[in-house]
Amino acid sequence: MAMSKEDAVKKARADAARRLGVPENEIKEESIEQADFPDMALGAPAKDEMSGMMISTGWRIRLSGGGRKLEYRADDNQLRLYNFNGANHRI
Repeated sequence: MAMSKEDAVKKARADAARRLGVPENEIKEESIEQADFPDMALGAPAKDEMSGMMISTGWRIRLSGGGRKLEYRADDNQLRLYNFNGANHRI
């Protein structure tokens, strides 16, 4: 089942709250924008992950909370956390 932009933001907020150890209502939306990514991993491959080299259109979701800023990347099929503590994560 395809994920909508609203679904992606909701999942990203829940993940950010869990990772940062703060209540979900303390996670703020900095920006949500449509974006093109360089590959099927949304430019955020997990360690040792291979992905197709095809431009993917989705959303860049920037959140903040607990004094930190996080960037999520999503499309209709996946959600990824970009460069969190030096690594990418598939949610």
